[in-house]
Amino acid sequence: MHSHGHSHGHVHGTGKILGWSLVATTVFVLLELVAGLRSHSLALLSDSAHNFTDALAIGLAWVGLRMQAKPADETKTYGYHRASVLSAFVNALTLVALSVWILYESVLRLRNPEPVQESVMMAIAGLGLAMNGGIMLALRAASKNDLNIRSAFVHMLGDALGSVAIVLGAIAIRYTGWVQVDPLLSIVIALLIVWTAWDIIRESLNILLEGLPRGIHLGDVAKSMGAVSGVLGVHDLHIWSLGSNTHALSCHVLIEDVPPSASDCILRKLNSLLEHQYGISHTTVQFEHVSCAISETGCAIPVAEQHHHHDH
Repeated sequence: MHSHGHSHGHVHGTGKILGWSLVATTVFVLLELVAGLRSHSLALLSDSAHNFTDALAIGLAWVGLRMQAKPADETKTYGYHRASVLSAFVNALTLVALSVWILYESVLRLRNPEPVQESVMMAIAGLGLAMNGGIMLALRAASKNDLNIRSAFVHMLGDALGSVAIVLGAIAIRYTGWVQVDPLLSIVIALLIVWTAWDIIRESLNILLEGLPRGIHLGDVAKSMGAVSGVLGVHDLHIWSLGSNTHALSCHVLIEDVPPSASDCILRKLNSLLEHQYGISHTTVQFEHVSCAISETGCAIPVAEQHHHHDH
């Protein structure tokens, strides 16, 4: 017995926000790159590289969002939900690779510090803070339930914090003349990038490996299902994620020996419980009756056998 539920969301609206964000971020990357070269600021160059991955992240998020909205077909019977998860995973890996490069360049600059133009640093970082803050506000609502959009949101958050650090560093350089602040800021930005990427890597890998969705406990689900009237036991329970906000479940449920109309009622109660309490909208439930006489089809489930063992 199957139950299917689908939540399409506002794909068009979110896609439009991502499109404009991609244009704004790409323009800012070019501006920050030129400013970093002219001012000899490694912090600005590092941040421009970070912003470049943001442009890549937003582009991948847009592609993932479009793919996720595609309906299931004869080949992809579950649809394309995993496209957005793969997008988030690739985004996070690019962030880690970028961090390694920034750390390497920062160590070289610490050994051979160069003078920087702190006024250019402050102006560009301030502009970047305004841009990233605007994109974050636009993506905030969609990021709560979608790992793909959240990865883009976290990119923006990292950039906003990096811009704040660059502004403070430029002020420190202006009043102290200590140019080592610039590579030290780059190190802080690199560590910030790793911190923002780690949670996305962990969650996207969990989805790709069909692990238990975050916030759901297998024992709690089994206990809740077992409390439904007419249910005697639940076993072979599996819960996984099709995408960042689409969960699926399959299980065997032992029920009383009741007529088909009553079993349909039990199924509706189970599906309602799973969807409203745990957000699981795609379920496959196999009923097993407490007593099943041997019939022409060869069905035999002994009444005394309460524990079932299955090989997978």
